[in-house]
Formats: sequence, C-alpha cells, structure tokens
Amino acid sequence: MAAPQLQPAELEWVRPPRQARSHLTLGRILDAAEALLREKRWEDATVAEIARRAGSSVGAFYSRFRDKDALLSALHERFVEEAIATAEAAMNEQRWANATICEIVRELVAFQVRLQDQHAGLWRAIALRSTENPEFQARGQRMAKHMDELFARLVVARRHEILHPIPVVAANFASRLIGGVMLQRLLFPLRTEFDSPGVSLVEELTHAALAYLGVFPEDAVDAY
Repeated sequence: MAAPQLQPAELEWVRPPRQARSHLTLGRILDAAEALLREKRWEDATVAEIARRAGSSVGAFYSRFRDKDALLSALHERFVEEAIATAEAAMNEQRWANATICEIVRELVAFQVRLQDQHAGLWRAIALRSTENPEFQARGQRMAKHMDELFARLVVARRHEILHPIPVVAANFASRLIGGVMLQRLLFPLRTEFDSPGVSLVEELTHAALAYLGVFPEDAVDAY
C-alpha cells in the first residue's frame, strides 16, 4: 500500500523579517530585479528597467549599488538567507516526527522542484555567476553545507529504515545527488527528458535518492 502523502502546501518559501537597515526602497529594487528575472535573462535586464519597475530612479539605484553585478550579489545574499530559513522550516524535525524517509524525501524533492519552477530566472543567474565568482561560491557552499546537515539529521534519525552502512555519508551524498540533478535541470532547460510525458522528475529523483540510501518502498518498486 502506498505511503500516505503529506500536503505540499505545508512547505513554503520563507522570507525572514528584514533588518532595520533594509529600508523600503532597497527592498523594492531587489523585488523588482527578481520579478524581471522571471521574464528575461540577467544579462538582458537593464538598470533602467529595474529602477522603473521598482518605482524608483536610476539615481536611487546607483546610490545603493555600484553596478548591476552588485545588485545580483545583494540578491544572492538575500536568496541564501531565505533559502536557509526555508530549509530550517522545511526540515524541522518536529514537522516530520511521524514521517518515514520515503515521505520526507518525496515531499522535499517535490518542494524543491516547485520552488525552482517559481524562481528559475534568479536561480539560473546565481548559478552562472557562481562558476566564476569566489564570493558567490562561498555563499553557495555555506548554504549547501547547512542544507546537507539538516537533511542528514533527518536521515540519521531514521537509520533503522536504510541499508547503507554509513548513514551520514549516505545522507550527504543523497542530498548532493538531488542538488546536482536540480542544477542540471536549471542550467540546461532544453534537456528536459525528466519532465517528458509519462515521466515524473519528482518520482524519478525520489526513487534514485531512496535507492542510494537503501530504502525500497513497495509503492516505488511497484512503479517499475
């Protein structure tokens, strides 16, 4: 019998309260840039467009940012802050107190796919900048390390469910496996074999992660 599914709506993107120094105009500029990235690539967006969408001026933009790259860095800092807060809420141990590893992995994968679809433009711009900028790389590594640790804590607490002999290693690898597939999907959007008719990225990635952990639920086996 299939494991009971948790409701995806329970997991939401978290936006921590802004610090007092983050005044309204700055927030509007960041929000405007993020919204514009849903429509076009970062390299095609202009400062004038961002300022206009923010209801501000080009002068106000340059009073806060050296250039467009500085704005992307500020967007990345905010993104990392929000991603860590989101991960802490999504992977809180109390939330999953009565859940199995199968339920946890499937729901977290589905959540990540949904978030990537909603924020693909920003995430792609950040990923591309991270390939060449040490500051972006350091932020990304800090975020990934934190998420790996949260995921590992959930998995290790259920070590009796998995066959892998080293639960912490298995959890870290499974977390990076999920992240790697999601990164490929982000950077190569035309290579969407995973999203073709009859194929579910969520189910395939969940199955792969669980198989590595050594978890073979009946519903996953029956699907093959």
